[in-house]
Amino acid sequence: MLLELGLIFLLSLLFIKILVHYAPKLGLIDIPNERSSHSKHTPRGAGIGFFLAVLIVVPFFHFVLVQNYSWVILAIMLVFVVGVLDDHQDVTPRAKIIVMAVSTILIYSDKLVISDIGTYFGFHIALGWFSLPFTLFAVLAFSNALNLIDGLDGLAGGASMVILGSFFIIGYQYNDEFMMVLSGSFFAALAAFMIFNWHPASIFMGDSGSLMLGFAITTVAIKSLEYIPAVAILFLAALPIIDTAVVVMRRKRTGRGIFSADQCHLHHILHEFFTGNTRKTVLFLIVMQAVYSLTGLQFTKNHDDGILLILFLLNIIIVYFYSAAMIRRQNRTCGKPKNAS
Repeated sequence: MLLELGLIFLLSLLFIKILVHYAPKLGLIDIPNERSSHSKHTPRGAGIGFFLAVLIVVPFFHFVLVQNYSWVILAIMLVFVVGVLDDHQDVTPRAKIIVMAVSTILIYSDKLVISDIGTYFGFHIALGWFSLPFTLFAVLAFSNALNLIDGLDGLAGGASMVILGSFFIIGYQYNDEFMMVLSGSFFAALAAFMIFNWHPASIFMGDSGSLMLGFAITTVAIKSLEYIPAVAILFLAALPIIDTAVVVMRRKRTGRGIFSADQCHLHHILHEFFTGNTRKTVLFLIVMQAVYSLTGLQFTKNHDDGILLILFLLNIIIVYFYSAAMIRRQNRTCGKPKNAS
């Protein structure tokens, strides 16, 4: 497997380098605004490069696997295409949701669906007819969460590598080829991307990367439910989930829309805490994700999901109050209610 991962890394490196050069001609430029962490026009759409590297190499080494999971491959490609379109010219949220819904139905055709969410204090919860809607919710929620942490150079890519590495370990432990190939391939592709995206970044992954990665990671996570308790996945992908949960809680408390933009995500708060040092901030958050992932890897089907869920919710509460204290100390404005004067 080392040979194919090496080829993916090299191809990803080559394609992204080409994109950095030709991005302006292709209309793939990120123009900074008041919420941006960068001040100059920067190429985006690196997701095109690292996805194409995976798409070219994987079928060559795992043709039978690609045949067996053809609907999954098609679904990831659909999400990738809408991400590319969004990088070039903004796509409406409604169009993204429709594509995500169609893609979720496609992976359902390959029997990848969340059919139950575990056992809580002795009570097993099967979703039944609600399986497909819940799976769609998981896909939309995590893809959006990963996109929300893509605010500092190297953060989304680094966190995704840790998450993918965790799922690769699970795939290796249980000899699951699908999990190993999908997570390992994107890990190798992202390793090349990080060379260009580490601060100061010469290119951003764009929605072609974040949307597609979020969908691919969710797909691998669904497959992992065969081997680990459902709540363990919350730990394996904790950083995007906790950040989104904390931000949504804060916006609801202040009467703002949950989709309204602000600069009160964890990476914004910690960036100021580390006196504007992007590298220290990103390394801290990647290590934070690694600690959560290592914790999640300790859980087995023998664990009761109820206890694990309480533990995870406690983590959200702790992060919420700790970040709120830091916001007050930094005199950071996180918005007022819509009806406030």
